Amino acid sequence: MAEAQNSPTSGYASAGGPPPVGSTTAGSIAVAAESTVATRMSAPPSFDVADFAVPHGREEEWRFTPLERLRGLHDGTATATDGGVKVAVEAPEGVTVETVGRDDARLGRAGTPVDRVAAQAYSAFAQASVVTVPKETVLTEPIRIAVRGEGGTAYGHQLVELGAFAEAVVVIDHTGDAVLAANVDFVLGDGAKLTVVSVQDWDDKAVHVAQHNALVGRDASFKSVVVTFGGDVVRLHPRVAYAGPGGEAELFGLYFTDAGQHQEHRLLVDHNVPHCKSNVVYKGALQGDDAHAVWIGDVLIEAKAEGTDTYEMNRNLVLTDGARVDSVPNLEIETGEIVGAGHASATGRFDDEQLFYLMARGIAEQDARRLVVRGFFAELVQQIGVPDIEERLIAKIEEELEAAVG
Repeated sequence: MAEAQNSPTSGYASAGGPPPVGSTTAGSIAVAAESTVATRMSAPPSFDVADFAVPHGREEEWRFTPLERLRGLHDGTATATDGGVKVAVEAPEGVTVETVGRDDARLGRAGTPVDRVAAQAYSAFAQASVVTVPKETVLTEPIRIAVRGEGGTAYGHQLVELGAFAEAVVVIDHTGDAVLAANVDFVLGDGAKLTVVSVQDWDDKAVHVAQHNALVGRDASFKSVVVTFGGDVVRLHPRVAYAGPGGEAELFGLYFTDAGQHQEHRLLVDHNVPHCKSNVVYKGALQGDDAHAVWIGDVLIEAKAEGTDTYEMNRNLVLTDGARVDSVPNLEIETGEIVGAGHASATGRFDDEQLFYLMARGIAEQDARRLVVRGFFAELVQQIGVPDIEERLIAKIEEELEAAVG
């Protein structure tokens, strides 16, 4: 196995159906499903933090985020400290693992920062971690990137690049306590296949804001599985663009939001070339007072992207009173020459018919509730494809359910 451990600041460095009844006050369910397209409302992408004004919470891209809990990541007052995060990379034989400087020409090719925090992270990281899988290399074991928070503040940058027709699975595991802003880039050569599993299992006080950029080559396949449990505030921004026709992208996400937590997932799939596909499925469960989940799903089909086939869905299951969900699917289409495009968003409580069905067959109510939630998440757990991560995830869901339904 090849290993690299970096310094604390390096590389790491249309709604479906009627909404449920309720307002935004505690003790009820709150839902937002809007048609406003955010992709054309924000500032142009830039690597320069000076090109972004300090957000105040009224901006479209920041209106759901509790800025006061970002610990200065959004306004430039957060400075990197010793004991921020440590990164360890374990990779099978044949994979190259490097720690590089800011001037490495490979950095930033997958995408440009689209908000002030991402630009701040790009401007502030000292070193980046680069993982390269050579062309036509097919890995049978996953690459594991462990990001361990050690109580400080860090800015990071990570690049994973696959050569043509290479195949790999990458697991990025976030644990511990930190205030972290990062950019993570994935570059897929023609015909390559990459699965990325990003696990956010932070301690309770951690803050994590990151932009994930994927550039998908001709006839390449990219799968992202985002799993978010821990942290005080987690705000992730996965983005996909295509470098050639025939590319496919699948973006899956699973989150379990507890009392007081803010978990925000903002996605953009930019269909910028013809004849590409994308499929987005995110599911979340919430419990406890002031649990707040935000899902923004933007899909842009540009005028030149004829033959696009895309769909996105977000579903949320509210387990207790006092939780809030904001779910905003956006679809912008600039050409009529497409295969298909659609989106859906739904939020609700337990399905009484499912509970009745199970209880009528002798299953106790609490066990029936657990079965419903397990079934809700099952299709996404199966997408991970890494047995030890799947087992850990199932155990974590059981732990959360114990608190939620007793």
